[in-house]
Amino acid sequence: MSLSLSEGSDGELAALALAGRQDAYRELLARHRESVFRLVRASVGDPHEALDITQETFIAAFSALGRYDHERPFLAWLKHIALNKCRDWARRRKVRAFFTRAMPLEMAFDVSDDAISADVQAVDRAELARVTAAISRLPSRLRDALVLRTIDGLGQAEAAEVLGVSEKTVETRLYRARGKLKAMLGDQI
Repeated sequence: MSLSLSEGSDGELAALALAGRQDAYRELLARHRESVFRLVRASVGDPHEALDITQETFIAAFSALGRYDHERPFLAWLKHIALNKCRDWARRRKVRAFFTRAMPLEMAFDVSDDAISADVQAVDRAELARVTAAISRLPSRLRDALVLRTIDGLGQAEAAEVLGVSEKTVETRLYRARGKLKAMLGDQI
């Protein structure tokens, strides 16, 4: 008698997926997609981009499943990949922004406007967008610690494992991230 996939551990599902069981891949995706999406969305600040990055994360993770260390928590490994994908996205965004600004002036009409649309006027949405934008401007090591601890709700030890640093380093980065965020947002937080 075999157990259903939903009762299996992440390590068991990874082994089954490596053996060719497509339903094991689906179970891993269903089990962790919301958590990874929340982390990515908080890190990049754009839900549409976050969806693409989340998909890239799972593609990369499933491609590298043979390198997964079953002694480590699967979700920590997956979130580490997601944060790397967010960093890649940020680098690509900087390059795109450079070339966007380098366009001839007559081409400026074809550049999309990243401003919040007029129909999104609610004060709470505007404030959320302001805070999200400020978080995305933090240096990645500070932003990652802040997102993992406060938005994703991981404990100090879990965040340290995802980031590959000590718990004290997470605590220090979190303190610095909050200080920078307060400076960026003023006294309104």
